[in-house]
Amino acid sequence: MLAQQKQDIAALFQAALAPIVAGTELTPSIVLERPRDPSHGDIACNVAMQLAKPLKTNPRELATRLVAALLADPDAAGLVESADVAGPGFINLRVANAAKQSVVRTILEQGEAFGRKKLEPGAGAGHHAIIEFVSANPTGPLHVGHGRQAALGDALSSLFESQGHEVTREFYYNDAGVQIATLANSVQARARGFKPGDAEWPESAYNGDYIADIAADFLAKKTVAASDGEPATGSGDVDDLESIRRFAVAYLRNEQDQDLQAFGVKFDNYYLESSLYADGKVEAAVQALVDAGVTYEQDGALWLKTTDYGDDKDRVMRKSDGSYTYFVPDVAYHIQKFKRGFDQAINIQGSDHHGTIARVRAGLQAVNIGIPKGYPDYILHKMVTVMKDGEEVKISKRAGSYVTVRDLIEWSGGGDVTRGRDAVRFFLISRKADTEFVFDVDVALATNDENPVYYVQYAHARICSALANWGGDAASLAGVDLSPLTTPHEASLLAKLAAYPEMLQRARAELGPHQVAFYLRELAGELHSYYFAHKWLLDDDEPLKLARLALATATRQVLRNGLALIGVSAPDKM
Repeated sequence: MLAQQKQDIAALFQAALAPIVAGTELTPSIVLERPRDPSHGDIACNVAMQLAKPLKTNPRELATRLVAALLADPDAAGLVESADVAGPGFINLRVANAAKQSVVRTILEQGEAFGRKKLEPGAGAGHHAIIEFVSANPTGPLHVGHGRQAALGDALSSLFESQGHEVTREFYYNDAGVQIATLANSVQARARGFKPGDAEWPESAYNGDYIADIAADFLAKKTVAASDGEPATGSGDVDDLESIRRFAVAYLRNEQDQDLQAFGVKFDNYYLESSLYADGKVEAAVQALVDAGVTYEQDGALWLKTTDYGDDKDRVMRKSDGSYTYFVPDVAYHIQKFKRGFDQAINIQGSDHHGTIARVRAGLQAVNIGIPKGYPDYILHKMVTVMKDGEEVKISKRAGSYVTVRDLIEWSGGGDVTRGRDAVRFFLISRKADTEFVFDVDVALATNDENPVYYVQYAHARICSALANWGGDAASLAGVDLSPLTTPHEASLLAKLAAYPEMLQRARAELGPHQVAFYLRELAGELHSYYFAHKWLLDDDEPLKLARLALATATRQVLRNGLALIGVSAPDKM
């Protein structure tokens, strides 16, 4: 049922209640739910049971009065087919067929806008949202865990945008710290002619082939640049570690840009951890916490009283050697997010970041600048296991110790980049983020209903094929008579189409883009069942043929809308 129809039915209940609650201080809230048993109707309401006690009346008698008043209301005509009282006072309604069928016309009229909504200024938290995801160290190609973040983050961003929110997609580069030093040392060793296994090879060095590629380009004095960064030219001087560091970071940021481009993900902004130090933001955050009286010195270190904000123990901010612990720049970074005007911040990270949540939130509360509790929100995802040819794949020759996003796209596409990207993006959001996921490349390559993205895309292509065989103008179907759509398959498909906008709202509110993938699989299943159960291109019943083609076209539109939202193509042919 469409949202407007729900609102209209709620208004019918309010109108029926108005004379009953007149003279009281009662302000009844109308909650409409789907009955657990579909045979009971389309809508259930227990308002009579809620109001019976304060009104000192029998709930079943109150329900009977409400049903009579509701059915007598002229506004119920064409919307409510019947209403009855069940049990101690439940009210069950059946929605008129014409109201159910109207979703087809709504979809065909709204097209790409179906399911989308606009928020007025000041419409609540999240109107200006920043979603941070991937945020990989520039020390190697993006691995499949980053791919899961990219799929989740981009789909969630699109979900927020579909519901009227202004969204900034941000990539936070951890370009400071021990791992960057390890990268520079690894490239330097390669540039000096050493390789993994040599006595001179650093024990903690990165062993992937990409390190040799960086060293070769550095020695060749090539120039590289990330999409948002200054170009870096290799000096060729193997003793200049700082030059090697700058070149290696720029090289790998460019590599990661290419990985993201292959994945179809674009960011609005890149934020460098190093800029927090260079601009004095880390020092300012620490000083603000000291000034707020929530720190103390002990054993030569500076501690934050995180236990005052729900953490299990206080945490070191500045170690005795003067360096900061890793959560301190995170606090500084999120202070900047808040000051930049984002009233909702969402971080998508691996489950290994769980321990930082309480610390970062404690720091943000302690600084006392009005940041709300629970800021930022976190989506923590679990690991991805890759299977290929029936065996787990752990090693990539290029990366050295993990499977890269580009590996997965190439394997899953069988040489077709679009097909590979579609499979990877759909698969990686097809489970809740907090569940472990097994990515089976063989399933991604399959052209049958075991492959979920193929199953959904084939539903779209099947409709396109039927419309091509018909040969008519699909735009003309928006005005056809829909009353012939009365079979159980049609009723089920109509209900699933009407559920799309509400599903999007729920998925956004629950930060669950996997719900879009679930919905698309269910909608495709309804479409395939309908296709096999009923002939669409009838020779002897033109009104029924046109009504069924209109229903199929509306289904095609919703499939296309949902696939676009999660960054997956909707092919006309398979």
